[in-house]
Amino acid sequence: MTDLATRDAYATHAEPATLTLERVLPGPIEEVWAYLVKSELRRQWLAAGDMDLRMGATFELVWRNDELTDPPGTRPEGFGEEHRMECTITELDPPYRLGFTWGRSGGVSIALAREGKDVRLTLVHRRLPDRGVMLMVGAGWHAHLDLLVARRTGAPPAPHWDHWARLKGEYDKLLPG
Repeated sequence: MTDLATRDAYATHAEPATLTLERVLPGPIEEVWAYLVKSELRRQWLAAGDMDLRMGATFELVWRNDELTDPPGTRPEGFGEEHRMECTITELDPPYRLGFTWGRSGGVSIALAREGKDVRLTLVHRRLPDRGVMLMVGAGWHAHLDLLVARRTGAPPAPHWDHWARLKGEYDKLLPG
């Protein structure tokens, strides 16, 4: 397991082709929401990309994972310095819910709920086409959400690529074959 995560931090696979992850972050909820929708904050833990906050709006996510941590760790073979993906907003209820398509297949829903001074983030990624994609996406969301926790708490993040590679191996053992 990871330094930032307990067993509860791992994605659950409650229904076919779907992963669910939860994190508790320091509030207020409006600040956590800003990390989801503002490009300059989202790029610190996931991907850049301006977002027009209206239903049906398209936006582009731009990953530059080598820039997420210093050092970035060892980028796995087959991954470029940059990755881009077009998405469309499918759910919008600021500051509680954001949903969007995941490229040409799948969809992501992120729900925020107040828990005292903290915020519970629940991320559901649906319609993952196969186990290989589930491994990559599960490890990816896990690593990126750990980075969001680190950014919100001031904890030092692990080198991104090394953390992702370690998590991918752990998900390989956890997810059904």
